[in-house]
Amino acid sequence: MQFLFLLRVRDWQTQKGTRTCVSSVKPVGTANIILVDKKMRTLKNLSTRFGKFGLLSAIILTIASANIFATETPSAAKVRAARIQEAEQILTSLGYWITKVDGKSDDSTRQGIIAFQKVEGLKRTGVLDDKVLTALRLADRPVAKHAGEAHVEIDIAKQVILLVNGEGIVTKVLSTSTGNGERYFSEGKWQKAYTPRGTFKIQRQIKGIRKAPLGTIYNPSYFNGGIAIHGSNSIPVTAASHGCARIPRFADKEFVNMVKVGMPVYVY
Repeated sequence: MQFLFLLRVRDWQTQKGTRTCVSSVKPVGTANIILVDKKMRTLKNLSTRFGKFGLLSAIILTIASANIFATETPSAAKVRAARIQEAEQILTSLGYWITKVDGKSDDSTRQGIIAFQKVEGLKRTGVLDDKVLTALRLADRPVAKHAGEAHVEIDIAKQVILLVNGEGIVTKVLSTSTGNGERYFSEGKWQKAYTPRGTFKIQRQIKGIRKAPLGTIYNPSYFNGGIAIHGSNSIPVTAASHGCARIPRFADKEFVNMVKVGMPVYVY
């Protein structure tokens, strides 16, 4: 036996304080008496609770099918994954360092969002919200300050590192944390945590782990004495190092192979 229904559903979605009403009409299907009975009881309970004029969330207009609820909206997890994948794809296309575009948030996703927020002057949260996703959809690739041969740029104000090719195009963008300007005591003397500004060149590299006096660093590329671009397990959103330019661990091994001894480094 078949029943014909027509159900109008009003669904309120809330995003950042804005309520959006979405109305839909469910299609005809084959009856399932148990399912209908459960849904009818649910609607009756809602009507009793909110009153006959308050039952805006579900109004039965005509009987169409017992499978009216069989088609469910995408789960919150799927919606979230789709948003993350879109963000990862856009970040990658703009040059931000994302290890894999798969809709699964990892450290490169978070650091990529932070780097984007730094470049665009947004609050540095690492969280993909509606504001960030909208900004991503409208964003352009970051622009290098210097031209000429392939080089590295360290932007102290924005706390990002740009890898620039010989055509002047920014190919990679990484969040960094440079010297915080505070005094610290190491190797028997007081020093200032300062990242020098100016034009330098990669002087030497260590491919692997180095146990330095101030802690363990990974795949360092030195450009001014003991000051290096190196991997670190801690990349705060602000300047926090003793003078080096820290980069995330997911990028340090590849980065040290992408830059070469003699490559210019511009710090500003």
